[in-house]
Amino acid sequence: MNRDILWAPWRLAYIEGDPASRPAPGEPVIWRAGADRGCFLCRAASAAPEHDRELGVVVRTATSLVILNRFPYANGHLLVAPLDHRATLADLDRGQLLDLQELLVAWCRRIETRMEAHGFNIGLNVGAVAGAGVPGHLHWHVVPRWPGDVNFMPSVAGVNVLPQSLDALWHQLRGEEPQRR
Repeated sequence: MNRDILWAPWRLAYIEGDPASRPAPGEPVIWRAGADRGCFLCRAASAAPEHDRELGVVVRTATSLVILNRFPYANGHLLVAPLDHRATLADLDRGQLLDLQELLVAWCRRIETRMEAHGFNIGLNVGAVAGAGVPGHLHWHVVPRWPGDVNFMPSVAGVNVLPQSLDALWHQLRGEEPQRR
């Protein structure tokens, strides 16, 4: 069988599970109360805003954040999470639940506009047995979809096809021009 090679070097850190190979900006000066210092969502929630780009945080509210998935299933894959390290929906108050749902709506609209997505897979895995990769910190996956996209590949061939770098996506979703490095 002839196989094409799809270059995705950022996936190696995920496959190897090596935290040292992941981007790690400076430790937050002040961690949020109840934060798990080993949780990447808690790190992003506690970090100073000047680290947002390197952490992939596209927006924060008073109770939530939207962050790029560093190991995306599709281009534009976002995570929507509470700032606080909360494991279940029952751990959130009404204001947090409303803010999270409003962020899901707003970011689906933004992806429809900026990336011309035609649909979405939106998922929340609660608990390790349900497939939660970070079982202590709730987060919704927002995965954009297009007609004829190749998102069947992760389940059939174990391959992801992503045409855009995470940095370029971060700028596109924030409505900014990429800075030349």
